[in-house]
Formats: sequence, structure tokens, C-alpha cells
Amino acid sequence: MTQTIAPRFRTLVLLLLAAACALLAGAGPASAHAALTGSDPQQGAVVDRAPAQVSLTFSESVSVDDDSLRVLDPKGKRVDDGSPSGTGGTTYSVKLHTGLPDGTYTVTYQVVSADSHPVAGAYTFSVGAPSDTSVSASAQEAGGGFVGALYGFGRYVSYAGFAVLVGGAAFVLACWPRGSGVRVVQRVVVSGWLALTAATLILLLLRGSYTGSGKAGDIVDLNLLGEVLQTKTGAALVSRLLLLAAAALFVAVLFGAYDKREDEEKRDLTFGLAVGGAVVASGLAATWAMSEHASVGLQAGLAMPADIVHLLAVATWFGGLTALLVALYRGPADTPVPAVAVRRFSRVAFGSVVALVVTGTYQSWRQLGSWTAFTETRYGQLLLVKLGLVAVLVGIAYLSRRWTAQLAGTASPGVVRQREQGEKREKGRKGEKAEKERVGVSSGRGNEKAKGSEKTAGSGKATASGKATGGSEGSGGAKGAGTGAKGGGKGAGGGKGSGSANGSGGSQRAAQLARQRAAVDAARQKRQRDADPNRFGLRRSVLAEAGVAVVLLAVTTVLTQTEPGRTEQEAKATGASSATTPAPSTGAVTLDMPFDTGSQNGKGVVRVELDPARVGANEMHLYVERPDGTAFDLPEVKVALTQEAKDIGPLPVAPDHITTGHWSANGVQIPIGGDWEVSVTVRTSDIDQVTVSKNAQIG
Repeated sequence: MTQTIAPRFRTLVLLLLAAACALLAGAGPASAHAALTGSDPQQGAVVDRAPAQVSLTFSESVSVDDDSLRVLDPKGKRVDDGSPSGTGGTTYSVKLHTGLPDGTYTVTYQVVSADSHPVAGAYTFSVGAPSDTSVSASAQEAGGGFVGALYGFGRYVSYAGFAVLVGGAAFVLACWPRGSGVRVVQRVVVSGWLALTAATLILLLLRGSYTGSGKAGDIVDLNLLGEVLQTKTGAALVSRLLLLAAAALFVAVLFGAYDKREDEEKRDLTFGLAVGGAVVASGLAATWAMSEHASVGLQAGLAMPADIVHLLAVATWFGGLTALLVALYRGPADTPVPAVAVRRFSRVAFGSVVALVVTGTYQSWRQLGSWTAFTETRYGQLLLVKLGLVAVLVGIAYLSRRWTAQLAGTASPGVVRQREQGEKREKGRKGEKAEKERVGVSSGRGNEKAKGSEKTAGSGKATASGKATGGSEGSGGAKGAGTGAKGGGKGAGGGKGSGSANGSGGSQRAAQLARQRAAVDAARQKRQRDADPNRFGLRRSVLAEAGVAVVLLAVTTVLTQTEPGRTEQEAKATGASSATTPAPSTGAVTLDMPFDTGSQNGKGVVRVELDPARVGANEMHLYVERPDGTAFDLPEVKVALTQEAKDIGPLPVAPDHITTGHWSANGVQIPIGGDWEVSVTVRTSDIDQVTVSKNAQIG
């Protein structure tokens, strides 16, 4: 049975790990957690004169460096001057070169939001009139590429290591104290510590490149590492390393001094280890809560403790499940996981599920804010997947509880304890009997060796005597002396060789037989253990739980890198997308449009001013000037507004003539915001006219 289960176990684990990696690979770069909610100039705006600076406003505080905000001319050359300056942590601006020519300019930004995730994007505005540009204004990647994928994998490994370390130790202390002496359980917990430590170091090295250039070469840049150490995320990672040093001491005591204590002494030490372990585990969980989603936004003071409880509940459930699974499949046959330990873990897991439901409900409300966010935002869609996996996991856990009840039967804890004590006494008696047999065999072999030596000595003496007589008869005869020497040599050598061979050969044979008997006993105990249908069913249900937990942890890792639904919807409500679309401006729009009707005195410039350039009623002014700047009148001027994206218009506007070269219209209604085309028809004679147009962003 073991040979059949083991390959299936390995195959299933590999499939689960492959699924987890596929989820992480398909997650893509981390999306923005701070939304761009405003800019000046705004996206798509056409301004008359080049602005002195460009300003960006975000939904939450962000951190910037010298290259976070860049402005590029149509040829891709930088025209910004100096480092960005900020006000209040949410608005940053960068100055521009003076005397910029007309054309389309591209604004790119890459900052780090307060919850530690990179934010990137780009948009364009035009001076004078739009023009062709060689710069792409598509959404910029933040935290993508090889470095981003490696950083995402490091986050997954850190979560998994934390769960295995904390949950495995909790399983030993709360459910199976005797498991502290089981080698496979020790390896599980130590592996969790090693994984979390290694992942933390990797994240610390990757952080600078992840939030900056994204280049692999910057991973070893010590200057970037120094900058990372001064950030909130860097401080959290360093704190995690210090807490892992305390966790190493805890693990050493748990599998050292604690394991060597008797059962009564273990009870006294359990309380101290539980308190110390809870403090270290809470500190490790706080390194995530204080640097990510929970630390910013709505009710941060309540969200961080809730996040700590949530992480501890996840670790207790998933990590304990891992320790139980390994003990069931790889534990020694003479130390099987008792039913009472499984029953205790079932109760601990149920408490963890209750804590997850309470804290998870609060976190979902905080991050989503509305029911529609479940389907309209990527965060909500991932959360639905997570909830579905949790439901499946709880269903499998219910089956595990049923197998646990059948495995335990109707025996009370007292009866189970008596059985364990009886098994311990029986094991002791078997050990004493084996020791007596070993001592008896050794003493018997010693007596036989002594008798053999005496016999050999006597034989040798008789032989020597006989040969000596023969030698004297043939005084000086070489043959007689040689024969006597040969006989003496044979007698001595024979006795000596026989004793040595019997002693060493018997000891090796006894050791070999002892190993064979131990292997046979272990195989028999394992067959008896695996033949129990209840235990076999429990193993399979626990394996299924662990498989779903691996995928669930991958989805959770992706979820922590996704923009919260509340932020995304708030950005959309203000007329901005979460990555690139800015909020509307509050000033007037001025459009200068040169015209030429082809007739004498048919050239000039018509200027359209729309104030306040918002949805609703607006005031419009038109000014007509000759190329030399003098105002002049036209026989007719007509204006039309069109929004092709919504198939609205053209909406005609009939301005009134005010004075030479000046027309005005009050109460110009604009129904919705967006990119509007302003068309002006200019007639300079009875037959000469032309229509010119420009686009304007209306809020």
C-alpha cells in the first residue's frame, strides 16, 4: 500500500505546485494601489501656452524619487527640470523648461504607494495643437518582467514559510507534544523557518529594482539597498529578519530541551513556549500588516490588528495541516499520529476558520465597499475565487472531521490515555526482553570462546611434547625439529584463529539479525497502521485539504498585489481610471485655431474660450484676429460641439456679436464630460468659408 500511495502523493504535490506557479505567472504585474485622480494639465487637453509645471494628484500618499515624474516632447526628449516636489504626500509637481514649442507632450510617472506597491502610468497633453509623437502613452508596467515575477514568487514563498513555521509549531504544542521528537515533523517546521528567512532576504535585495527600473542588474546595487532600508517596507523586512532570529531560538528549544522532558515536565514548559511563540508569531504577522493594505486607507488602526489575526489563523490552519499530512504519510510506524492529536487539531482548525470568517468579512468590506465591486473590479473577482476555494476547503475539512470521529471511535480521552500508557509499558517490556536476550547471547559466546581457548592450549601442549621427543631421537634432525615446530604452530594458530572468527562473525550475524527483525517489525506495524480504513480515509482527505490550501495561498498572494476594489471604483466615480485617467480640471479651456478661406484678407486666428469647461452651463467667447494681431469682424461665425465617442452632436452654438472681433454665448449646455470636438465655421465673404476644429477635455 505504501508503494502505491507514495508516487501518487508526489505526483499530486507536483501538480499542485505547478498550478500555484501558473497562478503566479498569470497574475501579471502588480496593479496600482494608489489611483491617479487629478492632473494639471489634464489628459488630452490642448493649452494655448506651455505650462510652467506639471502636477499629479493621487488617491493616497506616495513616495517619489528624482525620476518618478518625467515629461517628454514629441521626439522623446525630456523637458522636465529638477526633482519632483510634493505637498501633503498626495500631490507632486515637476517644473518644465521655458519656451516649449507647440506639439504633444507625454507625462510618465512611476511612484510607490503607501501600501508598498509600485504605481505607473502615462498620458498626453498638447501645447498649441496636437502633433505626432514618437512616445508611447500606453499604460506603463510597474513591478513587471523577470524581477517582478521573482518578487511575486518570493512573496508566495514567504507566506508559505510563515504558515508552515507557525502552524507546524502550534500543531506540536497544542495537539501532539510527543511529535516534537518525530524527525519528519521537525524537518517541516525547520523548512518553514528556512523558507521564510531565505524569501525575506531575497525580497530585501529585489525591492529596489522591483519598485524602480526593473532591471536584474540593479538587484546587487548597494545604493538601492540603502534606499530600501530607509523605506517602510525595508524596515518591515529587516524587522522580520530580527524576529526570525528569535524564532530560531524557539525552534531549538521546542525540538531540544522540550523534547527531552518527561510528559509531566512538558506540561510546565508548554505554557512558556506557547506565550513566547505567540509573541514571535504575532510580530512576524505584524511585518505584513504594518507595510501593506491594512496600514493605509479606511480604519487603519482597526485593520492592522484584524490583519494580524487573519494571518495567524491562516498559518495555524494551513501549517498545522501540512505537519499533520507529513506525519500521516511519512511518520515512523512505531510513532503514529494518535486519534486524540487529530481530534485536537480538528478543534484548532475550526477555531481558525471562525477567525478567518470574521476578519475576512471585515477586510472584504473595507477593500470593496460595495456589492457591485465583486463583479466590476479585478480585486472583487479574485476575492470570489478565494471564497469559492475556502468553501471547498471547509467542505473537505468537514469530511476530515468525520474520519477523525470514526478513527477515535467512542473512546473517551481517559480511555485513549490508558491505551497510550499501555502501549508505552508494552514497548518497555519488549525492550527489556530484547536487552536480556542480547546479554545472554553475549555471555554464552564468551563461555564458548574460553572453552575453545583451553582446548586449543591443551592440544597444542600435547603436540609440542610429542614432537619434542621425536626431535631428540633424531638429534639435530631437521625433519624432526621441523615437524615439531609445524605441529606446535598448527595447534596454536588453530586455537587462536577459531576463537577470533567465532567472536567477530557471531557479533556481525547478531547485529544483522537484529536489523532484520527491526525492519520486519516496522513493516508489520506500518501495514497494520495503513490497513485501518479510517486512517487511510483521513490521510486522503487531509491530502485534498493541503492541495486546495496550496492553490488558495497562491490566489491570496495575487490578491495582496491587486488594487482594492474600493480604490478602483472611487477613481472611476471621479472620472478617472485607476491607472492613467486623470480627474477633470477646474479652469477655462482656450483653443486657438488658425484659418485660411483662400480669399483676400481670408487669413486669421479664431480663439475659443470656454469657461468653466464643465458639464452643465458654460460661457463661451470667440475672438477673431488677423495675422498681425488686430481684431476684425466676419460676416458669419458658427460653432458646433461633437463627442464622437458617445455619438453626441453636433450641438450648434449661435454666439452673439459683442464688438469688433468678439462674439459671446451664455448658457452653453454640455451634457456629459469627456473629449469634445469644438468646430468653428468662419465665413469671410459670400462664397469663402472654412471650418476649423480642435479637441478639448470637458469635465
